[in-house]
Amino acid sequence: MKKFALALASAASLAAVACAPEAADETATDEATAADTMANDDAAATDAGTIVAVAQGNADLSTLVSAVQSAELGATLSGPGPFTVFAPTNAAFEKVPQATRDTLMSEEGKEDLTGILTYHVVEGETNAAALAAAIADAGEAGYEITTVNGATLTAMMDGDNVVLRDAAGNTAIVTATDIDASNGIVHTIDTVLMPG
Repeated sequence: MKKFALALASAASLAAVACAPEAADETATDEATAADTMANDDAAATDAGTIVAVAQGNADLSTLVSAVQSAELGATLSGPGPFTVFAPTNAAFEKVPQATRDTLMSEEGKEDLTGILTYHVVEGETNAAALAAAIADAGEAGYEITTVNGATLTAMMDGDNVVLRDAAGNTAIVTATDIDASNGIVHTIDTVLMPG
């Protein structure tokens, strides 16, 4: 990224020297427009609310919101972060047998539920483009991601889809990407992954 920025700055300097005064005015206008766009993007991220607020505003993540509340992780996921969350949709939770869901949502299952939920959270903010680039760099073995719970996920490509594989070999497809929050980013997935 730094190389790209330096190349862009060098190209802009050469263009300013080589061009007529009108071109220099256009460059200044372009820089002002870029600054306005960045300010608007920052404001949009702030307006988005925390990861918890974003999830609460998405009807397809209502089961996840209930699970986060049961595990008492709301304050953590509303904290400063940044975090990347691979958020299982309601349909993903429906794949888990009802008896298992009931146990996880009970007081006795709270520790296991916390482990599962933190297995879907990564420190730092990783957008879809950065994730795809990391997968490409990692090659066929896939890109290992260390989660907040300490276990790893493996990310790989399957055609145009990013796929996450858990410790047991189960896979989840990333179904939506780059849902901005004030303290990170959310990508939805179609399967609940298990840490071990």
